[in-house]
Amino acid sequence: MRVPRPVALTAVCAVTITAVMATSVQSAAAAEVNYVALGDSYASGLGAGSYDSASGNCKRSNNAYPKLWANANSPTSFQFAACSGATTTSVMNGQLGALSSGTTLVTVTVGGNDAGFANVMQTCVLSSDSTCISAVNTAKSFMTNQLPGRLDSVYGAIRSKAPNARVVVLDYPRLYKIVSVCVGLSNTKRNALNGAADLLDSVIASASGRASFTLSGVRDEFSGHELCSADGWLNAVTLPIEHSYHPTALGQRSGYYAALNSTI
Repeated sequence: MRVPRPVALTAVCAVTITAVMATSVQSAAAAEVNYVALGDSYASGLGAGSYDSASGNCKRSNNAYPKLWANANSPTSFQFAACSGATTTSVMNGQLGALSSGTTLVTVTVGGNDAGFANVMQTCVLSSDSTCISAVNTAKSFMTNQLPGRLDSVYGAIRSKAPNARVVVLDYPRLYKIVSVCVGLSNTKRNALNGAADLLDSVIASASGRASFTLSGVRDEFSGHELCSADGWLNAVTLPIEHSYHPTALGQRSGYYAALNSTI
């Protein structure tokens, strides 16, 4: 039987509208981003200024890479849980409550405080070359023998709490460009600290691989912008002292935020 033309056109239009509506719903679902930022002072933005007063000692900066990404991309929801001084344990105990099955994006930078990097830096600033190297070697031993298990635990907990999320792990920059003239630490100390940073990033890379997370290394972005370079993006020894060796606002934007953007 031949279908009258008006009826046929109505049927075609109905099918088309239904298909468009379905596509729109799928696109809206695909575009929904529920973002949670976890980690330590490098994620919270210590040293970058413009801190949210409500964050207290966590020192969450409006210049930190998670905040910059959220401002630029307007996610459906954004929870900034990163906190200065955080370790893998404090991330597990105090930050993972922000995660859920609805979380679609997680970023995390953590591990440096577990290895006592702040204390190592203080030792290297105040003490002799040999004392600095001893402190660095102690930290490297911890990184080799204990940090992998701690990272596995926190990464596993993140996956358990946010099973549907893409997790991006950002690591740490090298601290120094080695040059013949630079006021402050000796090149012996600077090379030792760079070696510790190399190992830390290597351990983080291996752990993120075991977890099937995305690694977004920041070294390429910071190359040529370490301390002792002509255009440094890290705070040197400064006041307040806890800002030392942390990214400046430019380091957060042109280093960490740029690295994250290149990954997502």
